Amino acid sequence: MDRTFDIAVIGGGVVGLAILRRFAIGGLSCVLLERGADILNGASKGNSALLHTGFDAPPKSLELACMKAGYAEYLAIREKLNLPLVKNSALVVAWSEEESAKLDAIEAKAITNGITDVRRVSAAELRQREPHLSHAAREAVLVPGEHIIDAWSAPLAYAHQALAHGAVIRRNAEVTGGNLAQGVWTLHSQAGPVRARLVINAAGNYGDLVEAIARPSPFIITPRRGQFVVFDKPASKLANAIILPVPTERTKGVVLFRTAYGNLAIGPTAEDVTERDVAATDTETLNRLKARAIEMVPELAEIGVNAVYAGLRPATEHKGYVIEAVPERCWITVGGIRSTGLTACLGIAQHVRDLYLQHFGALPMPPEPIWTPVPNLAEERARPYMAGGEIICHCEWVTREEIIAALEEPLPAGDLGGLKRRTRAMMGRCQGFNCAPHVEALFREKHHGAA
Repeated sequence: MDRTFDIAVIGGGVVGLAILRRFAIGGLSCVLLERGADILNGASKGNSALLHTGFDAPPKSLELACMKAGYAEYLAIREKLNLPLVKNSALVVAWSEEESAKLDAIEAKAITNGITDVRRVSAAELRQREPHLSHAAREAVLVPGEHIIDAWSAPLAYAHQALAHGAVIRRNAEVTGGNLAQGVWTLHSQAGPVRARLVINAAGNYGDLVEAIARPSPFIITPRRGQFVVFDKPASKLANAIILPVPTERTKGVVLFRTAYGNLAIGPTAEDVTERDVAATDTETLNRLKARAIEMVPELAEIGVNAVYAGLRPATEHKGYVIEAVPERCWITVGGIRSTGLTACLGIAQHVRDLYLQHFGALPMPPEPIWTPVPNLAEERARPYMAGGEIICHCEWVTREEIIAALEEPLPAGDLGGLKRRTRAMMGRCQGFNCAPHVEALFREKHHGAA
């Protein structure tokens, strides 16, 4: 790493990868430094994988602007990158008289935010749309533009596209310090020193600690844990739309949603914790989640649980994103990106590019983008096993060829978690009980070492 890059991005989550992609396509020399053995090992690995319209975002906020821009860009590029989109809409459901009284404000806020196709749904129409929903549901607001995507294929595609434009991604490269001299940063990382003219902090749950390298951090990260319960695949037939709650001041509440992989899930919770790395689950909370799901859809009482998981969102003391340029420090801060990061990441990358243009100079005139489609993981479209091949993971129908491809791609899986996210192997009903030895053997055989 004896070169000086134009930009160093710290953090290999969905936001960091979207930013890396944007500047690499723009013609700058870029490097991304990720502390984990693979990308998406932090906040990005545990979320609900929904594409949000921004109907309930704070009006006129940066978050809303980034969500709308990110939503539009995802729709514009998804076919070129082979990314899924399961169109199924959302319903903000009122379960009490008090919640019903809030629906007018929710509808008005959506229209203020430019989401004008929302409308009220009566109890009778709600039952017609969602026949398995409990009759305790009173009425709802329909949001047609809310959809399901795949949380892991999109950032992987962004990484591949950045690599195709000359970017460098270094994993096992935790940044521990740095110094700025004569307009060039020297970052100290576990992968060795890295020099760059501009540093972009997209370190997620470690954002405030990384920020301290450049200046006193303007925010403090208090990770917010969100736990999820995933039901077995027959449950997916019990809900047509994403079932959203009427939000509170602190949280959007738990959501009942189908996944791109053919399951039905509920979550996330919102629990402030001190742990930044491990998103543990606890039985009491999971039982409450399961009970709430059964209250909403009583037939779920007859269906088993496929899996449970948790994620950590980089919450701060601020309600909105913390994104700003610090020109005198050759630094851009991207912090406090919570649950909307998957939708907003492409819009965040556009905003960060605009900050660069405003404070640091112009971008080169690049050629037409190189498109790097990724394998499909969604049930709504054809998957590789349909064309034949040896099945390794029988719960999720993952072939040997898919696993090997994930270990030989331009950014090969750096650990078993990364391999799961690229293929769905070991994510099914048995949670790897049957296929893990075979998957691990392939990993050991094909793994190229730490990137």
